[in-house]
Amino acid sequence: MKILIVTDNLREQVNGVVTTYKNIEADAIRDGHSIVYLDPGQFRHIDMPLYPEVKLSIPSYFIKKIKKMDADRIHIATEGPLGLFAKFYCDANKIPYTTAYHTKFPEFLQKLAWVPKGITYRYLKWFHKYSKAVLVPSQSMKDELVSKGFDKLAVWTRGVSQELITKRTTSKKNVPLKVLYVGRVSKEKNLDDLCKLQDMYDITVVGDGPILKDLIRKYRKVYFTGYKFGEELSKIYSENDVFAFPSLTDTFGIVIIEAMCNGLPVAAYRVTGPQDIVDYGVTGYLSMYGNSLHSAIEKCRSLDNVRVQELSINRWTWKNCYDIFIKSIK
Repeated sequence: MKILIVTDNLREQVNGVVTTYKNIEADAIRDGHSIVYLDPGQFRHIDMPLYPEVKLSIPSYFIKKIKKMDADRIHIATEGPLGLFAKFYCDANKIPYTTAYHTKFPEFLQKLAWVPKGITYRYLKWFHKYSKAVLVPSQSMKDELVSKGFDKLAVWTRGVSQELITKRTTSKKNVPLKVLYVGRVSKEKNLDDLCKLQDMYDITVVGDGPILKDLIRKYRKVYFTGYKFGEELSKIYSENDVFAFPSLTDTFGIVIIEAMCNGLPVAAYRVTGPQDIVDYGVTGYLSMYGNSLHSAIEKCRSLDNVRVQELSINRWTWKNCYDIFIKSIK
């Protein structure tokens, strides 16, 4: 099959959406399929105000371009301008399509621009209404959306690339404890909850984003590295003891499973994403929001890094992710 993925993300962006589709391509090619894209790089586009990671495209000649793709299957990855035009095109021409719910935009927009969540959820429910399958990253996300009236939902797991994994042979007992965060450095990631513990732990933040400079000025003892990839990122995982994930609005968190596959127990809040991934008291600890992330980090001291890796390394694969995707579009 020729599979068209319509996305409002540039392919060079660093986020969970782009990472997911890049990593299922190899399995698609192995099975004789091809994946093509309609993305902002093929149109005039601007950064979304307040959230530059999202691209707002001007979809000129969109119908001509999507017809030229001549795809056997259409998957709409995002709910932005290009996703919206693809939905209109498919609905008008009675072309079946699948969609994905990657991001909790109602929560993001409420936090960033005070847009009431109810308005955004109504739009999203309408957007996904005629999709033959809506892929969601976790069971708790599925349950939440079902309670809001969404249907045709399927849980779509994620994986970890082998190049990001370093074999653990011993458990570290550093003093002070080495605590790591990897991901976008943006407001909705709630990084203040981690960085304010700078006097208690040796904290490293890997990533970039719109609030990086502010955090550097505010937290002088935190080590900010910018983005790291491949073996360099794997080495950073292996040098740390605990992975902290303070976000309250992620739907999954690929970096969580990357950390666990490198033997890092995870300290996070009991919210969508972490609660589906972390085995409490086995591969990490979760705190209720309002309680300190510090307590979860401290509990992670008792967990063995080698054991965390052994329990995680075969559980999270891109092959499983691909299999779910290809089954949904057939």
